[in-house]
Amino acid sequence: MKNLGDFLSLLEKEREIVTIDVPVDPHLEIAEIHRRVIEKEGPALLFKNVKGSSFPVVTNLFGTKKRVDLAFGKHPEIVLKELLHLATRDFPPTVKKLWRARHSLKRLLSFGMRKKSSTPVQAERAQSLNELPFLTSWPEDGGPFLTLPLVYTESPSGKPPNLGMYRIQRHDDNTTGLHFQIGKGGGFHLYEAEQRNTPLPVSIFLGGPPALILSAIAPLPENVPELLFASFVSGGKIHTSRDRETGNMIIGEAEFALLGEALPHERRDEGPFGDHYGYYSLKHPFPVFRCKKILHRKGAVYPATIVGKPKQEDFFIGDYLQELMSPLFPIVMPGIKDLWSYGETGFHSLAGAVVHERYKREVMAHAFRILGEGQLAFTKFLLLTNQSIPLRPFKPFFQLILERFRPETDLYIFPNLSLDTLDYTGPRLNEGSRGVLIGAGEKIRDLPERLDHTLPHPFEKADPFCPGCLVIEAKETKDYSLLLDNPNLQKWPLLILVDSLQETLQDETSFLWSVFTRFDPARDIHANIKQVEHHHPIYQLPLLIDARKKGYPDVVTPAKETVSLVDHRWATYF
Repeated sequence: MKNLGDFLSLLEKEREIVTIDVPVDPHLEIAEIHRRVIEKEGPALLFKNVKGSSFPVVTNLFGTKKRVDLAFGKHPEIVLKELLHLATRDFPPTVKKLWRARHSLKRLLSFGMRKKSSTPVQAERAQSLNELPFLTSWPEDGGPFLTLPLVYTESPSGKPPNLGMYRIQRHDDNTTGLHFQIGKGGGFHLYEAEQRNTPLPVSIFLGGPPALILSAIAPLPENVPELLFASFVSGGKIHTSRDRETGNMIIGEAEFALLGEALPHERRDEGPFGDHYGYYSLKHPFPVFRCKKILHRKGAVYPATIVGKPKQEDFFIGDYLQELMSPLFPIVMPGIKDLWSYGETGFHSLAGAVVHERYKREVMAHAFRILGEGQLAFTKFLLLTNQSIPLRPFKPFFQLILERFRPETDLYIFPNLSLDTLDYTGPRLNEGSRGVLIGAGEKIRDLPERLDHTLPHPFEKADPFCPGCLVIEAKETKDYSLLLDNPNLQKWPLLILVDSLQETLQDETSFLWSVFTRFDPARDIHANIKQVEHHHPIYQLPLLIDARKKGYPDVVTPAKETVSLVDHRWATYF
Protein backbone atom coordinates (compact mmCIF):
# COMPACT_ATOMS: atom_id res chain seq x y z
CA MET A 1 0.00 0.00 0.00
CA LYS A 2 1.44 3.32 -1.02
CA ASN A 3 -0.72 5.61 1.13
CA LEU A 4 -3.42 5.89 3.78
CA GLY A 5 -6.17 6.01 1.15
CA ASP A 6 -5.20 2.55 -0.09
CA PHE A 7 -5.40 1.21 3.47
CA LEU A 8 -8.81 2.81 4.09
CA SER A 9 -10.12 1.25 0.87
CA LEU A 10 -8.89 -2.15 2.02
CA LEU A 11 -10.52 -1.70 5.43
CA GLU A 12 -13.80 -0.78 3.73
CA LYS A 13 -13.59 -3.86 1.53
CA GLU A 14 -12.93 -6.04 4.59
CA ARG A 15 -15.74 -4.33 6.53
CA GLU A 16 -13.20 -3.21 9.12
CA ILE A 17 -14.13 0.48 9.25
CA VAL A 18 -17.24 2.38 10.31
CA THR A 19 -18.14 5.96 9.34
CA ILE A 20 -19.56 8.37 11.92
CA ASP A 21 -21.36 11.29 10.25
CA VAL A 22 -22.75 13.21 13.25
CA PRO A 23 -20.72 16.14 14.61
CA VAL A 24 -18.06 15.07 17.15
CA ASP A 25 -15.66 17.09 19.28
CA PRO A 26 -11.89 16.53 19.00
CA HIS A 27 -11.69 17.64 22.63
CA LEU A 28 -12.20 14.39 24.63
CA GLU A 29 -15.28 13.08 22.79
CA ILE A 30 -13.50 11.32 19.90
CA ALA A 31 -11.06 9.75 22.35
CA GLU A 32 -13.83 8.34 24.54
CA ILE A 33 -15.65 6.84 21.54
CA HIS A 34 -12.37 5.32 20.35
CA ARG A 35 -11.57 3.77 23.77
CA ARG A 36 -14.94 2.03 23.99
CA VAL A 37 -14.61 0.61 20.49
CA ILE A 38 -11.03 -0.67 20.85
CA GLU A 39 -11.91 -2.27 24.20
CA LYS A 40 -14.47 -4.41 22.34
CA GLU A 41 -12.00 -5.11 19.48
CA GLY A 42 -14.22 -3.04 17.23
CA PRO A 43 -13.56 -1.48 13.80
CA ALA A 44 -11.55 1.51 12.68
CA LEU A 45 -13.49 4.77 13.01
CA LEU A 46 -13.80 7.47 10.34
CA PHE A 47 -15.23 10.69 11.80
CA LYS A 48 -16.55 12.74 8.89
CA ASN A 49 -17.86 15.77 10.79
CA VAL A 50 -15.24 17.06 13.27
CA LYS A 51 -16.00 20.30 15.08
CA GLY A 52 -13.64 23.16 14.25
CA SER A 53 -11.99 21.46 11.25
CA SER A 54 -12.82 20.61 7.65
CA PHE A 55 -10.71 17.44 7.77
CA PRO A 56 -12.11 14.01 8.69
CA VAL A 57 -10.34 12.03 11.42
CA VAL A 58 -9.61 8.30 11.36
CA THR A 59 -8.65 6.33 14.48
CA ASN A 60 -8.25 2.72 15.58
CA LEU A 61 -6.50 1.78 12.34
CA PHE A 62 -4.38 -0.84 14.12
CA GLY A 63 -6.63 -1.82 17.02
CA THR A 64 -6.75 -5.56 16.27
CA LYS A 65 -4.26 -8.14 15.10
CA LYS A 66 -6.29 -8.60 11.92
CA ARG A 67 -5.97 -4.93 10.93
CA VAL A 68 -2.26 -4.92 11.72
CA ASP A 69 -1.87 -7.92 9.41
CA LEU A 70 -3.92 -6.12 6.75
CA ALA A 71 -1.70 -3.05 7.05
CA PHE A 72 1.67 -4.79 6.96
CA GLY A 73 0.99 -8.37 5.92
CA LYS A 74 3.10 -11.47 6.46
CA HIS A 75 5.33 -10.84 3.45
CA PRO A 76 7.99 -8.81 5.31
CA GLU A 77 8.37 -11.55 7.93
CA ILE A 78 8.58 -14.31 5.31
CA VAL A 79 11.08 -12.36 3.18
CA LEU A 80 13.25 -11.49 6.15
CA LYS A 81 13.40 -15.09 7.34
CA GLU A 82 14.23 -16.36 3.86
CA LEU A 83 17.00 -13.79 3.34
CA LEU A 84 18.51 -14.49 6.76
CA HIS A 85 18.40 -18.22 6.04
CA LEU A 86 20.13 -17.59 2.73
CA ALA A 87 22.81 -15.42 4.34
CA THR A 88 23.54 -17.64 7.35
CA ARG A 89 22.70 -21.28 6.64
CA ASP A 90 22.94 -21.44 2.84
CA PHE A 91 26.13 -19.42 2.48
CA PRO A 92 27.63 -19.43 -0.08
CA PRO A 93 24.30 -19.88 -1.88
CA THR A 94 23.97 -22.12 -4.91
CA VAL A 95 22.23 -21.06 -8.11
CA LYS A 96 19.34 -23.35 -7.20
CA LYS A 97 18.91 -21.73 -3.78
CA LEU A 98 19.12 -18.24 -5.25
CA TRP A 99 16.43 -19.12 -7.77
CA ARG A 100 14.24 -20.48 -5.00
CA ALA A 101 14.62 -17.18 -3.15
CA ARG A 102 14.17 -15.01 -6.24
CA HIS A 103 10.92 -13.36 -5.08
CA SER A 104 12.49 -12.29 -1.78
CA LEU A 105 15.60 -11.03 -3.56
CA LYS A 106 13.42 -9.06 -5.98
CA ARG A 107 11.63 -7.42 -3.06
CA LEU A 108 15.00 -6.57 -1.51
CA LEU A 109 16.20 -4.96 -4.74
CA SER A 110 13.02 -2.91 -5.15
CA PHE A 111 13.20 -0.94 -1.92
CA GLY A 112 14.68 2.53 -1.44
CA MET A 113 13.75 6.15 -2.18
CA ARG A 114 12.46 7.69 -5.39
CA LYS A 115 12.70 11.45 -5.82
CA LYS A 116 9.79 13.27 -7.44
CA SER A 117 9.48 16.87 -8.57
CA SER A 118 5.89 17.07 -7.28
CA THR A 119 3.86 14.78 -5.04
CA PRO A 120 0.23 14.41 -3.86
CA VAL A 121 0.85 16.00 -0.44
CA GLN A 122 1.91 19.24 -2.15
CA ALA A 123 -1.51 19.70 -3.77
CA GLU A 124 -2.97 22.17 -1.25
CA ARG A 125 -1.97 24.38 1.68
CA ALA A 126 -3.42 25.21 5.08
CA GLN A 127 -2.68 28.53 6.75
CA SER A 128 -2.65 27.61 10.43
CA LEU A 129 -2.15 24.62 12.73
CA ASN A 130 -5.58 25.46 14.16
CA GLU A 131 -7.14 24.14 10.95
CA LEU A 132 -5.99 20.62 11.82
CA PRO A 133 -8.13 18.57 14.25
CA PHE A 134 -5.51 18.00 16.96
CA LEU A 135 -7.06 15.71 19.61
CA THR A 136 -7.26 16.08 23.37
CA SER A 137 -7.44 12.54 24.74
CA TRP A 138 -7.57 12.90 28.54
CA PRO A 139 -8.99 15.61 30.83
CA GLU A 140 -5.63 16.60 32.38
CA ASP A 141 -3.75 16.79 29.07
CA GLY A 142 -1.89 20.08 28.66
CA GLY A 143 -3.54 20.74 25.30
CA PRO A 144 -4.38 19.11 21.96
CA PHE A 145 -1.81 16.77 20.40
CA LEU A 146 -0.83 15.05 17.20
CA THR A 147 -0.71 11.41 18.29
CA LEU A 148 0.51 9.72 15.07
CA PRO A 149 3.17 12.20 13.92
CA LEU A 150 6.09 11.03 11.78
CA VAL A 151 8.91 13.40 12.68
CA TYR A 152 11.75 13.56 10.15
CA THR A 153 15.13 15.11 10.89
CA GLU A 154 18.54 15.00 9.25
CA SER A 155 21.89 14.93 11.01
CA PRO A 156 23.85 18.19 10.65
CA SER A 157 27.02 16.09 10.46
CA GLY A 158 25.82 13.94 7.57
CA LYS A 159 24.82 10.82 9.50
CA PRO A 160 21.70 8.91 8.41
CA PRO A 161 18.34 10.72 8.82
CA ASN A 162 15.79 9.77 11.46
CA LEU A 163 12.05 9.18 11.30
CA GLY A 164 10.59 8.98 14.79
CA MET A 165 7.23 9.20 16.51
CA TYR A 166 7.31 11.91 19.16
CA ARG A 167 4.08 13.40 20.42
CA ILE A 168 3.37 16.94 19.23
CA GLN A 169 1.46 19.39 21.45
CA ARG A 170 -0.01 22.42 19.69
CA HIS A 171 1.02 25.60 21.49
CA ASP A 172 -0.53 28.13 19.09
CA ASP A 173 -1.29 28.58 15.40
CA ASN A 174 2.33 28.08 14.26
CA THR A 175 4.30 26.40 17.08
CA THR A 176 4.21 23.01 18.77
CA GLY A 177 6.23 21.06 21.27
CA LEU A 178 8.77 18.45 20.15
CA HIS A 179 8.76 15.68 22.73
CA PHE A 180 12.25 14.39 21.90
CA GLN A 181 12.98 11.63 24.43
CA ILE A 182 16.46 10.61 25.50
CA GLY A 183 18.09 7.95 23.39
CA LYS A 184 16.09 8.83 20.26
CA GLY A 185 17.43 9.97 16.87
CA GLY A 186 15.56 13.28 16.67
CA GLY A 187 17.03 14.38 19.99
CA PHE A 188 20.53 13.39 18.87
CA HIS A 189 20.14 15.51 15.72
CA LEU A 190 18.95 18.52 17.73
CA TYR A 191 21.92 18.11 20.06
CA GLU A 192 24.26 18.24 17.05
CA ALA A 193 22.53 21.36 15.73
CA GLU A 194 22.68 23.07 19.12
CA GLN A 195 26.41 22.35 19.37
CA ARG A 196 26.73 24.33 16.12
CA ASN A 197 24.16 26.91 17.27
CA THR A 198 22.13 26.40 14.09
CA PRO A 199 18.42 25.65 13.56
CA LEU A 200 17.43 22.04 12.85
CA PRO A 201 15.03 21.58 9.89
CA VAL A 202 12.09 19.41 10.98
CA SER A 203 9.34 17.86 8.84
CA ILE A 204 6.28 16.34 10.49
CA PHE A 205 4.09 14.00 8.44
CA LEU A 206 0.67 12.48 9.01
CA GLY A 207 -0.36 9.43 7.01
CA GLY A 208 1.42 7.92 4.06
CA PRO A 209 2.18 4.20 3.66
CA PRO A 210 1.23 2.37 6.88
CA ALA A 211 4.79 1.02 6.90
CA LEU A 212 6.02 4.51 7.84
CA ILE A 213 4.26 4.27 11.20
CA LEU A 214 5.84 0.88 11.80
CA SER A 215 9.32 2.10 10.90
CA ALA A 216 9.03 5.23 13.06
CA ILE A 217 8.62 3.17 16.24
CA ALA A 218 10.87 0.24 15.24
CA PRO A 219 13.91 -0.22 17.55
CA LEU A 220 16.35 -0.04 14.65
CA PRO A 221 20.10 0.48 15.11
CA GLU A 222 20.92 4.18 15.20
CA ASN A 223 22.52 4.26 11.74
CA VAL A 224 19.79 2.32 9.90
CA PRO A 225 17.43 4.79 8.14
CA GLU A 226 13.79 4.22 9.04
CA LEU A 227 12.68 5.16 5.51
CA LEU A 228 14.63 2.20 4.11
CA PHE A 229 12.95 -0.11 6.60
CA ALA A 230 9.54 1.34 5.64
CA SER A 231 10.33 0.69 1.99
CA PHE A 232 11.24 -2.92 2.78
CA VAL A 233 8.00 -3.48 4.73
CA SER A 234 5.82 -1.85 2.07
CA GLY A 235 7.56 -3.66 -0.79
CA GLY A 236 8.09 -0.51 -2.87
CA LYS A 237 10.01 2.72 -3.02
CA ILE A 238 9.12 5.68 -0.81
CA HIS A 239 8.45 8.79 -2.92
CA THR A 240 10.16 11.94 -1.65
CA SER A 241 10.79 15.51 -2.78
CA ARG A 242 12.23 18.79 -1.46
CA ASP A 243 10.20 21.87 -0.70
CA ARG A 244 11.55 24.72 -2.80
CA GLU A 245 10.80 27.41 -0.22
CA THR A 246 12.00 25.80 3.02
CA GLY A 247 14.33 23.08 1.77
CA ASN A 248 12.57 20.53 3.98
CA MET A 249 12.29 16.93 2.87
CA ILE A 250 8.77 15.78 1.94
CA ILE A 251 7.29 12.28 1.96
CA GLY A 252 5.10 12.50 -1.10
CA GLU A 253 2.28 10.11 -0.19
CA ALA A 254 1.62 11.62 3.24
CA GLU A 255 -1.78 13.18 4.00
CA PHE A 256 -0.21 16.22 5.68
CA ALA A 257 3.29 17.72 5.79
CA LEU A 258 4.23 20.30 8.42
CA LEU A 259 7.50 21.95 7.45
CA GLY A 260 9.61 24.07 9.77
CA GLU A 261 12.51 24.04 12.20
CA ALA A 262 13.62 23.84 15.82
CA LEU A 263 15.72 26.77 16.97
CA PRO A 264 18.78 25.97 19.09
CA HIS A 265 18.26 25.99 22.88
CA GLU A 266 14.61 27.09 22.63
CA ARG A 267 12.43 25.32 25.19
CA ARG A 268 8.82 25.63 26.28
CA ASP A 269 6.72 23.71 28.81
CA GLU A 270 5.07 20.65 27.25
CA GLY A 271 2.50 18.31 28.82
CA PRO A 272 0.93 16.82 30.84
CA PHE A 273 -0.13 13.96 28.56
CA GLY A 274 -1.94 10.68 29.27
CA ASP A 275 0.63 8.23 28.00
CA HIS A 276 0.93 4.58 26.95
CA TYR A 277 1.98 3.47 30.43
CA GLY A 278 -1.54 4.36 31.56
CA TYR A 279 -0.41 7.38 33.61
CA TYR A 280 0.10 11.05 32.91
CA SER A 281 3.56 12.18 31.95
CA LEU A 282 4.05 15.58 33.52
CA LYS A 283 4.89 19.10 32.35
CA HIS A 284 8.54 19.68 31.45
CA PRO A 285 10.49 22.01 29.13
CA PHE A 286 10.94 20.53 25.64
CA PRO A 287 12.14 21.84 22.26
CA VAL A 288 9.80 23.92 20.09
CA PHE A 289 8.81 23.27 16.46
CA ARG A 290 8.24 26.46 14.47
CA CYS A 291 5.97 25.64 11.55
CA LYS A 292 6.62 27.59 8.35
CA LYS A 293 4.35 25.75 5.94
CA ILE A 294 1.46 23.23 6.02
CA LEU A 295 0.83 21.05 2.97
CA HIS A 296 -1.88 18.46 2.46
CA ARG A 297 -3.21 16.30 -0.29
CA LYS A 298 -6.63 16.84 -1.81
CA GLY A 299 -9.28 15.18 0.35
CA ALA A 300 -6.77 14.62 3.16
CA VAL A 301 -7.75 12.43 6.10
CA TYR A 302 -6.21 13.10 9.52
CA PRO A 303 -4.94 9.87 11.21
CA ALA A 304 -4.80 9.71 15.00
CA THR A 305 -4.53 7.24 17.84
CA ILE A 306 -5.37 7.29 21.54
CA VAL A 307 -2.89 5.98 24.08
CA GLY A 308 -3.50 4.97 27.67
CA LYS A 309 -3.59 1.88 29.83
CA PRO A 310 -2.77 -1.22 27.72
CA LYS A 311 -4.02 -2.70 25.48
CA GLN A 312 -4.21 0.09 22.90
CA GLU A 313 -3.16 0.30 19.24
CA ASP A 314 0.52 0.62 20.15
CA PHE A 315 0.29 -2.81 21.81
CA PHE A 316 -0.72 -4.55 18.57
CA ILE A 317 1.84 -2.68 16.48
CA GLY A 318 4.57 -3.43 19.04
CA ASP A 319 3.78 -7.13 19.07
CA TYR A 320 3.86 -7.25 15.27
CA LEU A 321 7.23 -5.48 15.25
CA GLN A 322 8.70 -7.96 17.70
CA GLU A 323 7.48 -10.93 15.68
CA LEU A 324 8.85 -9.36 12.50
CA MET A 325 12.27 -8.64 13.96
CA SER A 326 12.67 -11.76 16.13
CA PRO A 327 14.70 -13.62 13.45
CA LEU A 328 17.28 -10.82 13.68
CA PHE A 329 17.95 -11.20 17.41
CA PRO A 330 20.20 -14.29 17.14
CA ILE A 331 22.11 -12.59 14.30
CA VAL A 332 22.58 -9.21 15.98
CA MET A 333 23.01 -10.71 19.46
CA PRO A 334 24.49 -14.23 19.16
CA GLY A 335 23.45 -16.37 22.09
CA ILE A 336 19.94 -14.87 22.33
CA LYS A 337 17.50 -17.62 21.35
CA ASP A 338 14.29 -15.70 22.07
CA LEU A 339 13.47 -12.23 23.37
CA TRP A 340 10.19 -10.52 24.18
CA SER A 341 9.24 -7.13 25.64
CA TYR A 342 5.83 -7.20 27.28
CA GLY A 343 3.49 -4.59 25.79
CA GLU A 344 1.19 -4.93 28.80
CA THR A 345 3.89 -3.07 30.77
CA GLY A 346 4.51 -0.39 28.13
CA PHE A 347 7.29 -2.53 26.56
CA HIS A 348 10.30 -0.90 28.29
CA SER A 349 9.27 -1.97 31.79
CA LEU A 350 9.74 -5.73 31.40
CA ALA A 351 11.42 -8.14 29.01
CA GLY A 352 12.16 -11.85 29.05
CA ALA A 353 14.84 -13.79 27.20
CA VAL A 354 15.88 -17.37 26.55
CA VAL A 355 19.66 -17.57 26.10
CA HIS A 356 22.49 -20.04 25.65
CA GLU A 357 24.68 -20.77 28.65
CA ARG A 358 27.73 -22.64 27.38
CA TYR A 359 29.89 -21.66 30.36
CA LYS A 360 29.14 -20.57 33.90
CA ARG A 361 27.32 -17.22 34.11
CA GLU A 362 27.36 -16.63 30.37
CA VAL A 363 23.75 -15.65 30.92
CA MET A 364 24.95 -12.32 32.37
CA ALA A 365 26.97 -11.60 29.23
CA HIS A 366 23.72 -11.87 27.31
CA ALA A 367 21.96 -9.63 29.86
CA PHE A 368 24.56 -6.90 29.35
CA ARG A 369 24.24 -7.25 25.59
CA ILE A 370 20.47 -6.84 25.69
CA LEU A 371 20.71 -3.85 28.05
CA GLY A 372 23.22 -2.20 25.72
CA GLU A 373 21.33 -2.66 22.45
CA GLY A 374 19.50 0.38 21.09
CA GLN A 375 16.03 0.88 22.56
CA LEU A 376 16.39 -2.36 24.56
CA ALA A 377 18.82 -0.38 26.73
CA PHE A 378 15.76 1.19 28.39
CA THR A 379 14.46 -2.20 29.60
CA LYS A 380 13.79 -1.72 33.31
CA PHE A 381 13.56 -5.34 34.45
CA LEU A 382 14.94 -8.33 32.57
CA LEU A 383 14.16 -12.00 33.23
CA LEU A 384 16.51 -14.63 31.75
CA THR A 385 16.69 -18.39 31.53
CA ASN A 386 18.61 -20.98 29.55
CA GLN A 387 15.63 -23.35 29.52
CA SER A 388 13.60 -23.80 26.34
CA ILE A 389 10.22 -22.27 27.09
CA PRO A 390 7.91 -19.87 25.24
CA LEU A 391 8.01 -16.34 26.62
CA ARG A 392 4.27 -16.02 26.11
CA PRO A 393 2.03 -16.52 27.98
CA PHE A 394 3.93 -14.90 30.83
CA LYS A 395 2.74 -17.01 33.77
CA PRO A 396 4.51 -20.35 32.92
CA PHE A 397 7.72 -18.48 32.07
CA PHE A 398 7.60 -16.54 35.34
CA GLN A 399 6.94 -19.74 37.29
CA LEU A 400 10.01 -21.34 35.69
CA ILE A 401 12.15 -18.38 36.82
CA LEU A 402 10.82 -18.64 40.39
CA GLU A 403 11.61 -22.37 40.49
CA ARG A 404 15.26 -21.75 39.61
CA PHE A 405 16.61 -18.40 40.78
CA ARG A 406 19.04 -18.32 43.68
CA PRO A 407 18.59 -15.14 45.76
CA GLU A 408 22.24 -15.08 46.79
CA THR A 409 23.57 -14.96 43.20
CA ASP A 410 20.82 -14.36 40.64
CA LEU A 411 19.35 -10.93 41.41
CA TYR A 412 21.23 -7.85 40.17
CA ILE A 413 20.13 -4.27 40.83
CA PHE A 414 21.82 -1.40 38.97
CA PRO A 415 20.93 2.04 40.43
CA ASN A 416 21.74 5.55 39.16
CA LEU A 417 21.04 4.90 35.48
CA SER A 418 19.00 6.62 32.77
CA LEU A 419 15.34 5.69 32.41
CA ASP A 420 12.73 6.02 29.68
CA THR A 421 11.53 9.65 29.63
CA LEU A 422 7.91 8.52 30.01
CA ASP A 423 8.61 6.35 33.10
CA TYR A 424 8.10 8.25 36.36
CA THR A 425 9.09 5.49 38.78
CA GLY A 426 12.63 6.85 39.25
CA PRO A 427 13.68 9.69 41.56
CA ARG A 428 13.83 12.27 38.74
CA LEU A 429 12.95 12.63 35.05
CA ASN A 430 15.09 10.34 32.86
CA GLU A 431 16.67 8.70 35.93
CA GLY A 432 16.08 5.31 37.53
CA SER A 433 17.45 1.81 37.82
CA ARG A 434 17.58 -1.60 36.13
CA GLY A 435 17.10 -5.10 37.47
CA VAL A 436 18.08 -8.54 36.20
CA LEU A 437 16.70 -11.80 37.59
CA ILE A 438 18.11 -15.12 36.37
CA GLY A 439 16.37 -18.47 36.54
CA ALA A 440 18.81 -20.82 34.82
CA GLY A 441 19.75 -24.47 35.25
CA GLU A 442 17.72 -27.14 36.97
CA LYS A 443 14.71 -26.59 39.19
CA ILE A 444 15.81 -26.07 42.82
CA ARG A 445 12.52 -25.65 44.67
CA ASP A 446 8.87 -26.65 44.67
CA LEU A 447 6.60 -23.65 44.71
CA PRO A 448 3.64 -23.14 47.06
CA GLU A 449 0.31 -22.81 45.29
CA ARG A 450 -1.88 -21.46 48.10
CA LEU A 451 -1.56 -19.55 51.35
CA ASP A 452 -2.13 -21.91 54.29
CA HIS A 453 -1.73 -19.37 57.10
CA THR A 454 -3.24 -16.04 58.04
CA LEU A 455 -1.31 -12.91 57.22
CA PRO A 456 0.19 -10.74 59.96
CA HIS A 457 -1.74 -7.58 60.90
CA PRO A 458 -2.53 -5.22 59.11
CA PHE A 459 -2.46 -7.41 55.98
CA GLU A 460 -5.75 -9.17 55.24
CA LYS A 461 -6.06 -10.07 51.54
CA ALA A 462 -3.68 -12.23 49.49
CA ASP A 463 -3.84 -14.61 46.54
CA PRO A 464 -1.23 -16.21 44.27
CA PHE A 465 -0.68 -14.92 40.75
CA CYS A 466 1.08 -18.19 40.00
CA PRO A 467 2.82 -20.82 42.14
CA GLY A 468 5.54 -19.07 44.12
CA CYS A 469 4.24 -15.50 43.63
CA LEU A 470 1.92 -14.20 46.37
CA VAL A 471 0.12 -10.90 45.75
CA ILE A 472 -0.85 -9.01 48.91
CA GLU A 473 -3.15 -6.01 49.21
CA ALA A 474 -1.68 -3.31 51.43
CA LYS A 475 -2.88 0.26 51.88
CA GLU A 476 -0.41 2.26 53.95
CA THR A 477 2.20 0.23 55.82
CA LYS A 478 5.86 0.16 54.79
CA ASP A 479 6.99 -2.16 57.57
CA TYR A 480 8.23 -4.84 55.21
CA SER A 481 9.72 -6.85 58.09
CA LEU A 482 6.22 -7.99 59.03
CA LEU A 483 6.27 -10.05 55.83
CA LEU A 484 9.98 -10.70 55.25
CA ASP A 485 10.51 -12.08 58.78
CA ASN A 486 7.28 -14.08 58.94
CA PRO A 487 8.15 -17.80 59.08
CA ASN A 488 4.91 -18.74 57.32
CA LEU A 489 5.98 -16.81 54.19
CA GLN A 490 9.56 -18.10 53.86
CA LYS A 491 8.59 -20.72 51.28
CA TRP A 492 7.24 -18.03 48.91
CA PRO A 493 10.09 -16.79 46.66
CA LEU A 494 8.24 -13.58 45.75
CA LEU A 495 5.75 -11.34 47.55
CA ILE A 496 4.15 -8.38 45.77
CA LEU A 497 2.36 -5.51 47.51
CA VAL A 498 -0.42 -3.86 45.49
CA ASP A 499 -3.14 -1.27 46.03
CA SER A 500 -5.96 -3.55 44.88
CA LEU A 501 -5.83 -7.33 44.83
CA GLN A 502 -8.97 -7.57 42.72
CA GLU A 503 -7.70 -5.21 40.02
CA THR A 504 -4.23 -6.77 39.89
CA LEU A 505 -5.43 -10.37 39.53
CA GLN A 506 -8.19 -9.79 36.97
CA ASP A 507 -6.01 -11.36 34.29
CA GLU A 508 -2.41 -11.55 33.10
CA THR A 509 -2.58 -8.11 31.45
CA SER A 510 -3.75 -6.49 34.70
CA PHE A 511 -0.99 -8.20 36.70
CA LEU A 512 1.77 -7.14 34.32
CA TRP A 513 0.52 -3.55 34.14
CA SER A 514 -0.12 -3.17 37.89
CA VAL A 515 3.22 -4.63 38.99
CA PHE A 516 5.84 -3.76 36.41
CA THR A 517 4.84 -0.22 35.46
CA ARG A 518 4.73 0.82 39.10
CA PHE A 519 8.11 -0.06 40.54
CA ASP A 520 11.72 1.10 40.46
CA PRO A 521 13.98 -1.93 41.06
CA ALA A 522 16.46 -0.03 43.25
CA ARG A 523 13.78 1.48 45.50
CA ASP A 524 10.99 -1.07 45.44
CA ILE A 525 12.62 -4.51 45.65
CA HIS A 526 13.12 -5.46 49.29
CA ALA A 527 14.68 -8.47 51.01
CA ASN A 528 16.67 -9.36 54.06
CA ILE A 529 20.38 -9.21 53.26
CA LYS A 530 22.48 -11.87 54.97
CA GLN A 531 25.74 -10.16 54.12
CA VAL A 532 27.54 -8.27 51.35
CA GLU A 533 30.17 -10.38 49.64
CA HIS A 534 32.50 -8.92 47.01
CA HIS A 535 30.19 -5.88 46.70
CA HIS A 536 27.20 -8.14 46.03
CA PRO A 537 24.30 -8.39 48.51
CA ILE A 538 23.48 -11.95 49.55
CA TYR A 539 19.69 -11.77 49.55
CA GLN A 540 17.44 -14.14 51.47
CA LEU A 541 13.95 -15.29 50.48
CA PRO A 542 11.35 -14.03 50.14
CA LEU A 543 11.91 -11.12 47.79
CA LEU A 544 9.28 -8.39 48.03
CA ILE A 545 8.21 -5.94 45.31
CA ASP A 546 6.28 -2.88 46.45
CA ALA A 547 4.15 -2.14 43.38
CA ARG A 548 1.84 0.41 44.97
CA LYS A 549 1.46 3.80 43.28
CA LYS A 550 3.26 5.70 46.05
CA GLY A 551 2.77 9.24 44.71
CA TYR A 552 3.33 8.46 41.03
CA PRO A 553 1.44 10.55 38.44
CA ASP A 554 -2.28 9.84 38.21
CA VAL A 555 -3.73 6.92 36.28
CA VAL A 556 -5.53 8.26 33.21
CA THR A 557 -9.32 8.34 33.67
CA PRO A 558 -11.95 9.92 31.38
CA ALA A 559 -13.88 12.92 32.65
CA LYS A 560 -17.34 12.12 34.04
CA GLU A 561 -18.89 14.75 31.81
CA THR A 562 -17.37 13.13 28.71
CA VAL A 563 -18.54 9.67 29.78
CA SER A 564 -22.09 11.00 30.25
CA LEU A 565 -22.00 12.80 26.90
CA VAL A 566 -20.90 9.71 25.01
CA ASP A 567 -23.40 7.54 26.89
CA HIS A 568 -26.16 9.93 25.83
CA ARG A 569 -25.05 10.15 22.18
CA TRP A 570 -23.93 6.55 21.64
CA ALA A 571 -26.88 5.48 19.52
CA THR A 572 -26.45 8.50 17.23
CA TYR A 573 -22.84 7.61 16.38
CA PHE A 574 -23.69 4.25 14.88
